[in-house]
This record gives sequence, structure tokens and C-alpha cells, in this order.
Amino acid sequence: MTQISSRLPAPPPEVVIDGAPAIGRYAGRIEQIDWQGLSGAHSRSALWRRLHHKRWHYVGLGNEALFIGVAIVDLGWSCTAFAYVFERRSKTLLANWRQDGLPGLQGRVSDRPLSGCDSWFRGPGARLSLRHQPGDTLSLSVQTAGIALQAELNLAEAAPMLLAIGRIGNGGVAHATQKSPALQVKGRLALGGQAFSLDDAIASVDASNGLLARNTAWRWACAHSAEVGFNLQHGYFGANENALWLQGELIPLAAARFAFDPKQPLAPWHVSTEDGLLDLHFSPEGARREERNLLIAASHYIQPIGCFKGWVKASSGAPPYAVSGLLGVTEDHQSRW
Repeated sequence: MTQISSRLPAPPPEVVIDGAPAIGRYAGRIEQIDWQGLSGAHSRSALWRRLHHKRWHYVGLGNEALFIGVAIVDLGWSCTAFAYVFERRSKTLLANWRQDGLPGLQGRVSDRPLSGCDSWFRGPGARLSLRHQPGDTLSLSVQTAGIALQAELNLAEAAPMLLAIGRIGNGGVAHATQKSPALQVKGRLALGGQAFSLDDAIASVDASNGLLARNTAWRWACAHSAEVGFNLQHGYFGANENALWLQGELIPLAAARFAFDPKQPLAPWHVSTEDGLLDLHFSPEGARREERNLLIAASHYIQPIGCFKGWVKASSGAPPYAVSGLLGVTEDHQSRW
């Protein structure tokens, strides 16, 4: 059983308290993310909420051979899903699928981030789902023309989950995200006539839900192993979701710094935090990228896959904990949605 400890308080019962976002970072799961109780300066019309309410479930999982990314996204006025498989040896995408649909009809992102989660996407030739199952597991299923994946992610033995709740500027209102540490995996992938075991993979889950600005941008980095993992974001959500998991302990981190060349995103990156608790260099092996311009909406997205090397600390006075070969991703993302 993974050690369970944290320096953060337990989550509030709801993301809205007395009409306002329950701002803070917490250790543990929240049952539901529901913004209906916002009032006063935080309230908006039903139409505004419909257009600005963004929800997504993202799962990243990988081992020595592969990295797999899967997302189901509800934009309010549209929904989308993607799944990709990156082979680390050849540094190529073996599969890169995505599809758009109508929210509620072809896709739904659950307001329950982990416990009770039931998110799905159904389109021509595609069935994706992420569902909470008895035994405290998340069942991830992807069936497309090129990908057949079934995996069980173990929540029961995980270190504390991070819950972050905060206000959003630039025309947004509030956002909440539930981030998981390393999750043990049991599963299988069939692709191109080949079968791959995922029983040695490590997964992590990003469940996010917020009333966001029309123009939203961020840089993100995330990587996990059984001993060490982290989540960093610089952009629309500030330092709210920055955290380190070290030998079972959840440790909040200060603001993140991303040093990289946006024109050469497959060159090395340097990520660090202002509190001096994390300093890592990232070597990309490849990337999934997408440029979209639909007139009413647009996005620039690149998610490099690779390994982190450097050190982290449990506190300013603690000795550095060496990190090497830690598989994960970075991301540079700008959306008009």
C-alpha cells in the first residue's frame, strides 16, 4: 500500500462555498465539481455558462515501449476526443486519432472527476469511455478504427490526489482540477495487428472543470513513477495546480518556470519552480501536435513526450532527490474557445 500523507488540508464538501469558489489546494478527492451555486460577482447568465463551461478528462499512460494519451473534452458548444499512441523506440506516432461531436449526444464529460466518473464519446467508428468501477478503479476503453485499448487504473492504492480550486481572470470566473499521482495499470492495447501489454505502465489522470475565458493559454508538464511525480502549469490557472509527489507524500509547489523555444519544441526544455524544490531538464522524444482554425474557435497545441532528469526536494532544507529517465509530457497550448 502506498504511503498516504500530505501537507494540504482535506477538500471542502463542494467547490462553491457561500456563493464563491472555495479557493485553495487540497489533498484528496471531491465527489463533484458543480458551479451552480456561484452568486453575486461570480454569477453569469445560462447562455454565458453554456459557452464558457469547459470540462475534460485526460489520461496519460506509458512504459518503456509506449506512451498513450487519451482525452474527452466538452467545450459547451461542441465536444471532441482524441487518442494517440507514441512508440518510444522509433520515436513515431503509431496512431493519432481525433473526432468532434455534439455535446450530450456524442460526448459527455462527467462532473464527477474520479469517484463516480462516467465520461464517454461516441462517433462514427469510435467508442471511448472512462468510468469508475467497483474496487475503486477507473476503466479506460478506446475503440477506434486503429486503436483497441482496455485498461484498469488503480485508485485504491494511490498517494493523495490533488484538488485545486481558483478564480480565473481575463473574462473567466473559476476553475477546479483534480490531478492524480502515479496509478498502477492493468491492460492491453491492440494496434496494427500487434498486441501490447500495459501491465507495467504508469498512468495519471487530469480531470478539469471550469468557467474559462474565451482566450486561454498554458504551459504544462507532468510525469510520474511509483516514487516521484509532479504536475506543473504556467498560464491561466497560475500556480494553483503545481505539486510534487515524493515517496507517497503530496507537496505543494510555487510558481513554475518553463524555459524552451516555442519554435523548436522538440529541443530540450528546462522546468523549475520559484521555491527551489524542483529543477528538471526535459528531453523530448517526439510529439503530438495540432493547429486548428475554425473561425469561431482556434487552437495551437503541441504535447512533446520524453524524459525528465534533474532533482526535486521535499523542502528547502532537504537533500535533493535525483530524478532520471522519468517519462512524461510537456505542453504548449493556446485556445480561442
